[in-house]
Amino acid sequence: MELRYTQGGAAVATFNLAVDRRFTNQQGEREADFVSCVIWRKSAENFANFFHKGSLVGIEGRIQTRNYENQQGQRVYVTEVIVENFSFLESKSSTGNGSYQNNRPQNNTSDPFANNGGSVDITDDSLPF
Repeated sequence: MELRYTQGGAAVATFNLAVDRRFTNQQGEREADFVSCVIWRKSAENFANFFHKGSLVGIEGRIQTRNYENQQGQRVYVTEVIVENFSFLESKSSTGNGSYQNNRPQNNTSDPFANNGGSVDITDDSLPF
């Protein structure tokens, strides 16, 4: 995780979020994907103060793709998650470093995909493909 400041004084933190895959590879091992994330301003400072490698964290944001020309003159495309909200998913005692949660309610009843941990019954006939 890297915390920097722009010339205008805005804090920006960049980090890679490891996301475990739900399945194993041919050797029976779990793999992970690493998602590049960017967080801005006061949230970036708060994240940097409480985050440590291995922290269990939930993020909400949007996908953004940007591009630039590298030193070899090649166009490089970068896809990142621009973090809008985050919460640490561990208790203060389990991390040892404290915890921080954004001031956002955890139970969002307007979330159409929330099922509160219950199973969802879907038959093959219900699928559009």
